[in-house]
Amino acid sequence: MRIHIKDLEIDAIIGILKKERTASQKLIVDIKIDYKQKNRKDFIDYAEIIAKIEADIAKQKYKLLENALEGLKSIIKKSYPNIKKLQIRLIKPDIISNCQVGVSKKWKF
Repeated sequence: MRIHIKDLEIDAIIGILKKERTASQKLIVDIKIDYKQKNRKDFIDYAEIIAKIEADIAKQKYKLLENALEGLKSIIKKSYPNIKKLQIRLIKPDIISNCQVGVSKKWKF
């Protein structure tokens, strides 16, 4: 089974620049989750995942996107041990005027 969460927009305090620490900016999150579902109890609720992501980003106020990737991975994997593969992409669409910048990573468990 695969879950796709695409273009999740979060207003976040994220980054190392002074202006990024005082005013929120748009963060776009894309996630793919492959998991094993043998029965109903193995079901993964994507709305619950979205709520966990939003709560973590708001609470942690990460300085680096790379740290946010690792933090989100830890929360998601801990909450759903039946995950086999996880891919997360974080994009800051507005930090540089002529492009979007971000990071991504894939894990196999």
